[in-house]
Amino acid sequence: MMLLAPWMLLGLLALPVVWWLLHALPPAPRVQSFPPMALLRALNAPPPDATSPPLWRLLLRCAAVGLLVLGLAQPIFPRGQAGAADADCLIVVDNGWAAAGTWPQRIHALDGLLDHLSRTGHGARLLLTARSDALDPVGVQPTQQAQVLRGMIDPLLPRAWPVDRAAATRALAQLAQQGWHGPVIYVADGLATPADAAFGAALAHIGPVREMYLPGSDITLLAPPGSGANGLATRLRAVPRPHARTWQLRLETGTGGTLALMPVTLPAGGDHVDITPALPAELRNKVDHLSLDGVNGPGGVRLLDERERQRPVGLIASTSSDTPLMGSLFYLRRALQPTAELREGDLDTLLARPLSVIIAPDGTLGSPDSRRKVEAWVRGGGTLIRFAGPLLVQGGDSPGPDPKPADTLLPVPLMGGERVLGGTMSWSRPEHLAPFPATSPFHDLDIPADVTVSRQVLAQPSTDLDSHSWARLTDGTPLVTHAALGAGQVVLFHVTSTAEWSNLPLSGLFVGMLQHLIDAASGIETPAGATLLAPYMTLDGDGALVTPPAGAQALRADAFGHTAPTPEHPPGLYGPRSSRRALNPGDGPAPLVAQDTIGTASDLRGQVPDLAIGPLLMLLAALLLVVDGAISVMQRGRKWGRRATVAMLALACMAHGAAQAADIPPDVPRAALETRLAYVVTGHTDIDDVSKEGLQGLSDYVNARTSAVLGHPDGVVPERDDLSYYPLIYWPVTADATTTPARTAALNTYMRHGGILMIDTQGQDPATATDSPGSYTGSAPGTAAALRRMTAGLDIPPLARLDNHHVLSHTFYLLHDFPGRYDGMPVWVAQEGDSTNDGVSPVIIGSNDWAHAWAVDDSGNTPYAPVPDGADQRVLAYRFGVNAVIYALTGNYKADQVHVPALLKRLGE
Repeated sequence: MMLLAPWMLLGLLALPVVWWLLHALPPAPRVQSFPPMALLRALNAPPPDATSPPLWRLLLRCAAVGLLVLGLAQPIFPRGQAGAADADCLIVVDNGWAAAGTWPQRIHALDGLLDHLSRTGHGARLLLTARSDALDPVGVQPTQQAQVLRGMIDPLLPRAWPVDRAAATRALAQLAQQGWHGPVIYVADGLATPADAAFGAALAHIGPVREMYLPGSDITLLAPPGSGANGLATRLRAVPRPHARTWQLRLETGTGGTLALMPVTLPAGGDHVDITPALPAELRNKVDHLSLDGVNGPGGVRLLDERERQRPVGLIASTSSDTPLMGSLFYLRRALQPTAELREGDLDTLLARPLSVIIAPDGTLGSPDSRRKVEAWVRGGGTLIRFAGPLLVQGGDSPGPDPKPADTLLPVPLMGGERVLGGTMSWSRPEHLAPFPATSPFHDLDIPADVTVSRQVLAQPSTDLDSHSWARLTDGTPLVTHAALGAGQVVLFHVTSTAEWSNLPLSGLFVGMLQHLIDAASGIETPAGATLLAPYMTLDGDGALVTPPAGAQALRADAFGHTAPTPEHPPGLYGPRSSRRALNPGDGPAPLVAQDTIGTASDLRGQVPDLAIGPLLMLLAALLLVVDGAISVMQRGRKWGRRATVAMLALACMAHGAAQAADIPPDVPRAALETRLAYVVTGHTDIDDVSKEGLQGLSDYVNARTSAVLGHPDGVVPERDDLSYYPLIYWPVTADATTTPARTAALNTYMRHGGILMIDTQGQDPATATDSPGSYTGSAPGTAAALRRMTAGLDIPPLARLDNHHVLSHTFYLLHDFPGRYDGMPVWVAQEGDSTNDGVSPVIIGSNDWAHAWAVDDSGNTPYAPVPDGADQRVLAYRFGVNAVIYALTGNYKADQVHVPALLKRLGE
């Protein structure tokens, strides 16, 4: 033990004084002339002795004073200081993104080091190997005292870019030139860089090096996929370890909702693993970023931009579209599958769902009805990509005395016939592609020298043909033309989608051209390679998006995806919304390799702050003084006041209540002692877990916003458990759900005695959904039949669609919609006026998947994002749940209030 204020021990000199005061006699009485006392003068009674306290009381008071004095002396127990420097030293700290995951442990270790320096009276210099921002160079701070350094180090945060050990080496060289030498404490992040050899030599030149590191710590990084895939595909890179490791990859929306969780396992000795999440397009395009659970800092985050979104693209199929190597869709499929969600079928099937682009090979828009439907779709904002061919030549605009009707889905008028370049009977040769103009969406694509065109349809010459041309041949004839049509656009390739007229579909250029057209169809601009994109939001050391730091600069558009972040270009989002790009810490190509040890290695977990026991000693002193005071009150015969009596009675009641709670028999269910919701156990672990999390989230919401107090939800098996304790039971429908006579009888009894059964088919199948008043079987695929099996034999009264006039929509919140994770599906309840169950509906049947919208996991997160309105829709789902709970607890107490306008109208009549 050491004392930081040993002079305070002089207070122990007061102990003899305390002892003397406690033994001192009372002062002698003052002599006062009083005549009646003369009669008593003859009585020689000895003066009374002062009452001395017992020995244990003296020791108690002396111990209190002694502990108080020792506490004021600030005693400490030094811990973990082996090898600490006993002179002015240099503290070097890696504060790049690789240190973010273990940053609290590093600050804790530095606090222990500063405690040692403070005790020994030494100071230190500080060197941070990562720049604070673009305006702050790497440099060594002047020597400071420990308390000043603590004020500098404790608020430090890691940076979102790598360390710059080359700049740190130059700073160390300047320090050595100044003649400064001393011990070096190096807090390493464990990640190797190319400048490590020179950096280690520069440290050793300053003085003996003691490296503090955290053994076994994982350094991970989410990087772009390595196989050319895009979208949500990503690569998890990590410093190799001799054992397998597992993480959870979380797919999150911009509002913080979780769309999916994926387990990721990296085998022993591996340095990367590729991950390809599979989500429906409607959910996939809502993913804003990927993150690794348990990994702090920017290394565990990968931001996505519009380039990673997959757009639904419709391919109009024909009878010959599936012919290998010759079919009209053969090359289109292979070019678009990695980057878009492809949908194939006839025109009516494609137009039944939202689309970004429709691709029409030659001959697929031959009928006037098809062209009329597509024209209306394009005018509404769609993009149509057409390809030429023999059938288009036959039906195109052709000059002459009897021209054919004009095709409104062509960007430019076409000349009759086709142009043949090359061949045995021709003097001409196949033409190459000319450079793309600056106004073309293909301007940043490289043109292969071997791409040629042997046939094409020609556009009629006009004064504005250049403005409609995005690609040309070397002779100036258009290859790709475009024109606006309403709010949409029509694009025409003047060659076929097969290799019959050109080898363009066989090249990588074809893939790039289609991708650029799909991106442009979604409102994304493709900036030129030299275009500078300014930072919009950047990642900080904790992996959160914040305002760009000082000195952050714009970055060229062609640098994204393969450039490592720097203080000038921190990771984050760049550019305007229509052409936003994401720069991530994992975009740099450098591999993750463990750093070699520099100097003497030690575990930084052994460097902990000193243990101060002064506050504890002072607390004990205060407790002893309180005990002494209480003993004094009791010895003087004071009676307890009314407040003390009330406090004692309250403590006695609490103890009695605790004893009663302890005496509850174990066979009494908790639902008999508190109000609880329940869910029917389906046997599917994932469904049951969501039901439990959903009802727990709803119970917490009800407790926070109403006077109802709900306990934890229970899972029940109707034919086995007593259902009479539960006011509402949630029953999710699964495709394999069945029922038994015992279950049917138990549920009928439950509903007859006032219970409410909430049946949820958890989704909507458009093929089974209807709006007819008697139908409530719209459900996820397979659950419509399961719902019929489950409800067979149940005493379900006639049903009606829930609307904003029903009591259920007014019990607590005034609601007009009743969404869950999904929205737009009807909810069915018993018709009002039905005498069954005193007018309270015994069932609530819907398909909105309420449990997933209510669900809250163990971390307090809402892991399932509502579609399509996100957080606002979740609030409405919670409110509907509150209404359902209040409805189940109170019945139809609000029925008269809801129908007051109708009652007043009748009274008036």
